[in-house]
Amino acid sequence: MFVITGATGQLGSRIVQRLVTRVPADRVVACVRDPERAAGLLTAGVHVRRGDYGDPASLAQAFEGASRVLVVSVDDAGDAAVARHRAAIDAARAAGAERIFYTSHQGARADSLFAPMPDHAATERYLAATGAPFTSLRNGFYASTVPLLLGGALETGELRAPADGPVSWTTHDDLAEAAAVLLADGGRYEGPTPPLTAARAHDLDDVAGLLTRLGGRTVRRVVVDDEEWTAALVGHGMPSGQADLLLGMFHASRRGEFATTGTALEDLLGRPAADLPAFLEGAVAAAR
Repeated sequence: MFVITGATGQLGSRIVQRLVTRVPADRVVACVRDPERAAGLLTAGVHVRRGDYGDPASLAQAFEGASRVLVVSVDDAGDAAVARHRAAIDAARAAGAERIFYTSHQGARADSLFAPMPDHAATERYLAATGAPFTSLRNGFYASTVPLLLGGALETGELRAPADGPVSWTTHDDLAEAAAVLLADGGRYEGPTPPLTAARAHDLDDVAGLLTRLGGRTVRRVVVDDEEWTAALVGHGMPSGQADLLLGMFHASRRGEFATTGTALEDLLGRPAADLPAFLEGAVAAAR
């Protein structure tokens, strides 16, 4: 059985959709915190089981009979996030899974300036220490983050954000397809994969240029002081801790932590990975 956690999330749901094109649907288990949200998965013929990283008993039931388990990383940071990942890994091992897959990040490193990255690195170290066969998917930064950084750029003509660096933005769809390929294939990679990224990296200067071309009006990149930017976020209601976490993403990109590119993703897909211009074209069209 193939068990996919977070199966109603942006990435997990796409992985399930693509996996059932490669393996029989009745061999796929969608592990979700709220089964009522997974009615669509049931109609696809997959099994739906409740599983919550914070409830080990539920994981034992959800992972029963699993041969391959995909642990989708939580949308959080800090010790609590790593503890949840460990709980899922322990449950997968207890269930007798032959291989554990984990959605990590291209920037996973203990000294990263972006808080989730040391958590990914810590989870990978834990996986390695278990001695169990595992594959850690070093996913590129989600391209869906870019629209969240634009603010009112399309309306004001100014893309205001702190100093940044190149990021190899990558789509959920491509990463989900790659995950399905790896799950169905089994043991193509032992340990962390090469970076699973788009072929090119772009900074916000590039994004401003793309918006200018796609939106029909000039968008100018304006570098904003770090403190000014976080103060503006807090002024609009964002908790200060979350604002500081987001600022860490800019700090890390300045250091080149997300600039790495490679061919591993397109090799898995058997085609070129979607690039940021194509993604933004769709986002701009949707915003009109």
